[in-house]
Amino acid sequence: MSEPVMDAAMSFQKAADLLRLAEMAASRHLGVGLADIESEFAVDRRTAQRMTKALEETFPNYITRTDDERRKYWKINFNEAKLMLAQGLRDSELAALEISIVRAERDGASNEVRSLRGLRDRLLANMPGSHARRAEADAEAVLEAYGFASRPGPRVRASLDLLGTVAEALKGPHQLTINYAGGRDPSRERLLEPHGLLLGTRRYLVAREVGGDGRMQHFRFDRIKSARLEASSFQRDPAFNLPDHSARAFGSYHAEKEYGEVIWRFNPVAAPVAREFLFHPQQTAEDNADGSLTIRFHASGQMEMAWHLYQWGDAVEVLAPAALRDLIAMHRRGDFAALP
Repeated sequence: MSEPVMDAAMSFQKAADLLRLAEMAASRHLGVGLADIESEFAVDRRTAQRMTKALEETFPNYITRTDDERRKYWKINFNEAKLMLAQGLRDSELAALEISIVRAERDGASNEVRSLRGLRDRLLANMPGSHARRAEADAEAVLEAYGFASRPGPRVRASLDLLGTVAEALKGPHQLTINYAGGRDPSRERLLEPHGLLLGTRRYLVAREVGGDGRMQHFRFDRIKSARLEASSFQRDPAFNLPDHSARAFGSYHAEKEYGEVIWRFNPVAAPVAREFLFHPQQTAEDNADGSLTIRFHASGQMEMAWHLYQWGDAVEVLAPAALRDLIAMHRRGDFAALP
């Protein structure tokens, strides 16, 4: 990154931190103290002091208070608070509300759903129309990127900082520079145009490398050692559709050489349970005369298919492809106490 661009990115972050600090100073009864700043922004005491100095210079109507333990607090008065509230609802805050609504609906918490929807609607109603539409559009991009992902069971841990950086790049959209351990030269930085995320046991970033061959590549999150948001934006590929792209795999791993028709037949005992599953977004299901169920779809990722099929024991038969049938042949068993 050139020095002017880097300075601009750092300035944007400092401005965002200052606005957040001002919100804290306006919303808390006593104000905000140095310990609060250190905790919120993960900074040391000297940096926290510099941030209060910037707060004083930017919001001259501040007041300070000292508690019984001689700790100093900075407070922005009512007029300054009104200025902050006039900024409206941020896209990330709206996205957090939307995610909470979805989770409450999933958990059957109808009272919470109504309350959260009411809060969301009141906040949007108080915003200028253009700002509200922008916040809704940006929040929708965040929600699409995360896919409302809250998935139990084992999965590879992902850095929250990395997820946040990628989400910002997707919303922009902004170019993203990463250091990737999965390539031939781990020390080489890659400049990417991110187009989406694939969520599963492992997370993959779907992106096109600037200066590359133009094809979409997958980058495993656990192999991204660092990521830096660039100030430069880019034009998303209008022909790229993330759901269609995702559907070319059974899980999050894509292998074009494996792509083809997949046919599974579940025996009459397992068929009622299998009918409750959506194995693939483009699957077809056929009820057979003997009570069995045949599932068909096109995808790749035979290893992830094998991991899933193992749970069904000998209650499922792979009719196609032959390579997948051979892969699970030695692992079918009939002594599992329950179906998935």
